[in-house]
Amino acid sequence: MTKPVSTDSDKSLWAVYVWCVSFLKPYLFLLVLLITSAAVVSAAELAIPQFIRTFIDVTLPSGDRSGYYSAMAWLAGIIAIMIAAGMVQNLLRRMLQERAARDLQVAILGHLRRLGFAYFERTPSGQTLSLVHTEVAAAQNLYRQHFPAMIGSFLFSALSIAIMASTHIGLTLIVIPCFLLYYVFGPMLERKASVSGKEMSQNRIEENQKAYESVSAAMELRAFGAHGWDMNRYNEKVTAHNRSMIRTYWYAYLRGTNRRLTYYAGAIAVFIYGYHLIQHDLLTVGGFVSFLLYYFAAMHRLTAVVTSVTEQKVLMYQAEKLYQFIRRKPLVEPPAEPVRRDSIQGEIRFERVSFSYDNGRLVLKEMDLVVRPGQRVALVGQSGCGKSTALKLIGRFYDPDSGSVRIDGILVRDLSPDSLGHALGYVFQDTYLFGASVKENIRFGQPDATDEEVELAAKAAFAHDFITELPDGYDTLVGERGVRLSGGQKQRISIARMFIKNPAVVLLDEATSALDNTSEREVKSALDRLLAGRTVIAVAHRLTTISDFDVIAMMEDGRVIEFGTYKQLIAAGGAFKQLAEGEAPRKEGAGV
Repeated sequence: MTKPVSTDSDKSLWAVYVWCVSFLKPYLFLLVLLITSAAVVSAAELAIPQFIRTFIDVTLPSGDRSGYYSAMAWLAGIIAIMIAAGMVQNLLRRMLQERAARDLQVAILGHLRRLGFAYFERTPSGQTLSLVHTEVAAAQNLYRQHFPAMIGSFLFSALSIAIMASTHIGLTLIVIPCFLLYYVFGPMLERKASVSGKEMSQNRIEENQKAYESVSAAMELRAFGAHGWDMNRYNEKVTAHNRSMIRTYWYAYLRGTNRRLTYYAGAIAVFIYGYHLIQHDLLTVGGFVSFLLYYFAAMHRLTAVVTSVTEQKVLMYQAEKLYQFIRRKPLVEPPAEPVRRDSIQGEIRFERVSFSYDNGRLVLKEMDLVVRPGQRVALVGQSGCGKSTALKLIGRFYDPDSGSVRIDGILVRDLSPDSLGHALGYVFQDTYLFGASVKENIRFGQPDATDEEVELAAKAAFAHDFITELPDGYDTLVGERGVRLSGGQKQRISIARMFIKNPAVVLLDEATSALDNTSEREVKSALDRLLAGRTVIAVAHRLTTISDFDVIAMMEDGRVIEFGTYKQLIAAGGAFKQLAEGEAPRKEGAGV
């Protein structure tokens, strides 16, 4: 048996609703105009039954032809006003809903960016895409469908009931118990529909996440011949989503049936009592016809309001994920008073830096390291000793738990994001290329660079020759993630980005480890030219690639345990020599 939604849950949904509606606040003037135009349209629509009442009770019995023409002119005027106001209402409604929907999407994407790298590293991509696409689209339906329609329907219903009461209070009162019959089963059906809607929302997220996983793992699935296994898992998610969707709409149909039963029960009561009133000359035929028109219109709009409220409640279960997301605090907060530097010399200093991820186990343990401007330093050691984590702290992907990371004596956490971004250049093992042209991928390093500057950067990265051999040269589309290029070609484009960006500090994270020997030599030649005169910190497993570096820092268990040139460390005969000779040093408790 499904448990009813708790009061705390209702309060939570109300907070979500208030947050969603808050995106209309900047457009309050448009909202007022929309309400005004809706009121004019409602007044014009409501004037038509009054016209019919007068036409039946006065115009037809009198046989006055001039009165007939006058009535037709009034009807034409009312219709013209209704059409004109309706056009204005639709325009205002479209402007309001699209601007609020845009602002919601921008707010979600902006917050996604503020959450930074830590969020993406800890959250599956499929879940993020579902949030940005499915849940945002659901919340946008509040502006595009429910909220503006609810305002118009509520105004119309309120005015209709007021006119019905002025026509005959007894006839109005008799329909109220019929409408209240809706609430015998209505609340129970609403609760079931709401709970089922929440389950459907969660199942939709899981289905989207599995679809993304299947697309992303296409190569592995093909290599292992596991398409059947993957389809079975996907079918489970689709089946669960379909079942919850069918259940949700089943309750929605039952809710609608319940409303229609009360709707027509009230109509029968109006006919029975209305006949009695007409027979005893307590109500005119025209008055009864107009009342009946008001009743059907009011009940239709009133039930539409109830339906809209219930459907909005289901939407809020989906929007609740957005609400919780937007309230999520980033692990790395921007500095309150950022320090800006137009030029960076490139001194980097780790001072007793400790850091841990979510599991609480320290990856870096009071690490000390000093890199002088223009110095090339390699970080080496067993996997999990904290090398890549150190690079992340320099780029402020994370903040250390204790200790400090400084660039030119300034705390990294105090530097403005722009200053830090311009000072650092990353070359990763897996280079990401956008599905655009070669030229645009290089220009990514400096968006306002000219074509000549792009070409000079490509030549410096030894990429110009292979680019000119491509079908369209620099205008060749590289495909999604650069799928049309080899690993070495992608790396050289990445290095060209760094040339055009011209950072003071270059951070290399296994930049050549995934390349064959020929590609590695080509990329290394490009890197040697890029790194000249810059501060460099490189993470490397192939020790031959860093044998000519100024200094090598041997890391173990989150600390620098040896520091010196390649020859010095080999001569010392310690952990680095063991690593170079392929003998893993014996240790316990290595970091992750």
